[in-house]
Amino acid sequence: MNRITVKTSSKQYDVCIGYGILSNLQSIIENFTPKVSKIVIISDDKVANFYLEDVKNQVAHLTNIDSYIFPNGEESKNFAIYEKCLEFCFESKLDRSSLIIALGGGVVGDLAGFVAATYMRGIRFIQIPTTLLAHDSAIGGKVAINLPKAKNIVGAFYQPELVLYELNFLKTLPIEEWRSGFAEIIKEALISSKENINWLIDSIQSLENIEPNVIEKCVEMGINVKNQIVSEDERENGVRAFLNLGHTLGHAIEAYLGYSKTTHGEAIAFGTLFSIYLSEQLFETDLSFALFLSWFKKLDYPVYLNLDIPSMIELMKQDKKNVEQKINYVLLNDFGVPKICEVEESFLKEQLKCFLTEIIK
Repeated sequence: MNRITVKTSSKQYDVCIGYGILSNLQSIIENFTPKVSKIVIISDDKVANFYLEDVKNQVAHLTNIDSYIFPNGEESKNFAIYEKCLEFCFESKLDRSSLIIALGGGVVGDLAGFVAATYMRGIRFIQIPTTLLAHDSAIGGKVAINLPKAKNIVGAFYQPELVLYELNFLKTLPIEEWRSGFAEIIKEALISSKENINWLIDSIQSLENIEPNVIEKCVEMGINVKNQIVSEDERENGVRAFLNLGHTLGHAIEAYLGYSKTTHGEAIAFGTLFSIYLSEQLFETDLSFALFLSWFKKLDYPVYLNLDIPSMIELMKQDKKNVEQKINYVLLNDFGVPKICEVEESFLKEQLKCFLTEIIK
């Protein structure tokens, strides 16, 4: 089991990564102070079918356990489900010594984490990610729910007690979820160093049947990059915004299509490709856009050609990085050299149109 320690201004905690490490959960929780009075596991109906009983069995001897299961999908990250989770915690008689376990991917972690952050003004929670995407979302304490037209707009910064990343859980992921999670690893490589992104391109030409040691190295690389940034800037007042590379257009695509029509990471991958293209145009630099376009196609990332550009611009104006609806974009001066730039609306429209034309050549 590998441990990465996250040190933010509000809390220090471990991220445990490895195959077969779920068996450590009971001993870890036994060492919590104060002693855990009760546990509620929050998960979705897909993940629960695979792993809920495994997790329950690991903590069954510690205290009373309840579980709340909600429908799988980004559309569940809303006020209605959030309220039902809070009501369930109240009916389960959780107190300030209780613990919430978020068992699932990014949706579960965001929602359960926000429940933990707000129930009784904050109780402890653990992230147990079950997707590749959650290597990113489970680290750093961003917890949130969506509005119909704005993703993660209602939330908090609230750090977990622990992230336990059982890599065996990734074995049941469908291929679209591998693409979704790998998009965030690409992002972390791009903003960290040329060496990281070169290693990634050289090591992975398909997202099927990846060697376990390569998966572990990818996850550790992504988490180390995220850790370095969130430890310096917990509340996104500076460099943490670099983690939004690809997300301005990606979030707009999710909102435009509807959250159930594409995975988060697949939309982010398209947004990242556009960020590379836009960086080349704005900074007059060579970031090998053609190489990345070819690589993304080889990895079977979807393209979104039927986007209404005025609608995309309006949705991008709602991004949390913006001030007075002026679009601030995370771009790359070079690999490992991210930069936030205010991009003129007319220039953005023109470049998005050219980008969509370039994609289909």
